This record gives sequence, C-alpha cells and structure tokens, in this order.
Amino acid sequence: MANSQPRRIAQIIHLKRDSLQAYKDCHDAVWPAVLRQIKDCNISDYSIFLDEASMTLFATMKYNGKDFDGDMEKMKANTEVQRWWKMTDGMQETLVKGSSGSMDPRGWWKELEEVFRVD
Repeated sequence: MANSQPRRIAQIIHLKRDSLQAYKDCHDAVWPAVLRQIKDCNISDYSIFLDEASMTLFATMKYNGKDFDGDMEKMKANTEVQRWWKMTDGMQETLVKGSSGSMDPRGWWKELEEVFRVD
C-alpha cells in the first residue's frame, strides 16, 4: 500500500543582507498567481523562516500529490512564478553547487535530509 502521508520538505538558502527588507516586503504581498500555483501543485503548510545572524532562509512545506516531478514542472511553466523567481533569486545566494537559478534542474534552494521526526 502506498504511503498516504504527505512528503515533508525542508530547504535552505542564503539571503543577501542588502535584500533583507525587499525580501520581507515582497513576501508580505505574494502575488496571487504564485499562491494559486503553489496550491495547484499540491503544496501546503509552506513556511519560510529567517535566521538573520547567518542570513539563512529555512523553508518547510508538505507535498500532498502523487507526481512531485510533474507538479514541479507545472510550477516552472507558470510565467508569473518565473517572474517571481527572477525577482527573488536576485536576493538570494544558493548553496547548490553550480546552480544558475530557480529554473536550473539542480535546484536553487538546497534540500535537507530529515534525520528526526516525532508527531
């Protein structure tokens, strides 16, 4: 029987210090098309946290769908999401070696391994 639990995802990236306020401002008013696409791609419980001392952004989300790769391709195909990523990528510094941005197949945010969980 397939696992009916959502896939839990955690990621990190660095935020450029001079982009701190702009990053907070744009996330105070996320574009509706971006929010719709997130939901349409079966992502829920999505949060981004900031450790200002290290300028590290930590994101968590749940994926509730059955085709993660397919849903991520739908996300990448959305022109409003592409515009959003172009804006926010410029505020960030990736930890993914060789990545050129959110559209890069290697990814932009570095995925983390879950080593402990208790519900």
